Amino acid sequence: MKKTLSFLALAFAAYSSNGQTDTAVKKEEKKSHWYDKVAIRGYMQTRYNRLLETNPKLKNEQGDRSWGENGGLFIRRMRVILYGQIHERVYIYIQPDLASSASSTGLHFAQLRDAYVDVGFDKKNEFRVRLGQSKVPYGFENMQSSQNRVPLDRNDALNSAVSNERDMAAFFYWAPSKVRKLYSSLVNDGLKGSGDYGVVGFGVFNGQTANKPELNNQLHAVARVSYPIRIGSQLIEPGIQGYTGNFVIPTDQISTGVKIRTDRSYLDQRAAASFILYPQPFGIQAEYNVGKGPEFNKATDSIEVRDLKGGYITMTYLLKYKKHIIIPFCRMHTYQGGKKHELDARSYDVKEIESGVEWQPIKNFELTMMYTISERRFEDYKAQNNLQKGNLLRIQAQLNF
Repeated sequence: MKKTLSFLALAFAAYSSNGQTDTAVKKEEKKSHWYDKVAIRGYMQTRYNRLLETNPKLKNEQGDRSWGENGGLFIRRMRVILYGQIHERVYIYIQPDLASSASSTGLHFAQLRDAYVDVGFDKKNEFRVRLGQSKVPYGFENMQSSQNRVPLDRNDALNSAVSNERDMAAFFYWAPSKVRKLYSSLVNDGLKGSGDYGVVGFGVFNGQTANKPELNNQLHAVARVSYPIRIGSQLIEPGIQGYTGNFVIPTDQISTGVKIRTDRSYLDQRAAASFILYPQPFGIQAEYNVGKGPEFNKATDSIEVRDLKGGYITMTYLLKYKKHIIIPFCRMHTYQGGKKHELDARSYDVKEIESGVEWQPIKNFELTMMYTISERRFEDYKAQNNLQKGNLLRIQAQLNF
């Protein structure tokens, strides 16, 4: 009888203990909030572009505005990123830049870069929709973060498609979970991936570029397909993409005297092919695009829809010595066409060769030196027959946190 009572007492104590434990776990679960799942990271880039400079009139408005005369030490980017999977099917990403250059006379303004939410349609989030301001899926290098890219600026040819690479948009992305993990590892393992923009991506965007209001009732449409393929120990990623729409030139980007269409609306469409061989250790990144868009024509002093073309090839070699990472590289790029987001849809003819090396002694710090040989014709209504040639040595220190 005593043994039976003892057994019942132990069983009751165990039941009470388990009940208390379960209650405590449930209370602990209830204390978990969405903001507990949000992380923070960022990076800062400081540059100097005037070493061994041969022509102070050589400029690059699309890239780094501290090129040329009156350029000095320059904070190119100061990004702070908030991100997190706040629900199994909801992911948020917010990225302001605290060092935007609003003009040649104003530096270090805070400006929104990304603010979007991904909503998954399945538990693995293989099918998802992205809503908000985000990168337009056009061009591998456009989607590649400046924190990961080896050359200091994006190429003119594809980057002229979308200023700041972003716009207000609604995009659909699909990729198998194993490919999504691979996209993540290509960035985390230092192989200079573009991030996860799906195997298939398509959608609509305003078409006036980031932080600009819509100026017509027509959305741009874009589509992209790419797939990473393993061949032995190597990994390649071919891709194709294209977009179409009508771009409206803002009135403050038109010089007095330039002939324009009454509605200021111009056809804006492109198609591009990409080929990536990830650096293991030798790497190749190449893209080329063709299309039509607004461009200043000095023969008629007017902005017209004209053909455009251009691309680039970047070759890299990934070296690891103890904990150091060293990446020598060379890029050649060319572009002939207009830049819709610049004054008078400025006309360009660019030929450029860049070579240099990126050195990462520790994870939190990178130093890049790059020598640029450039020939740029950039013409608008006020600056016609403007051909500038020159060389310069550029240095960038990057902090990762």
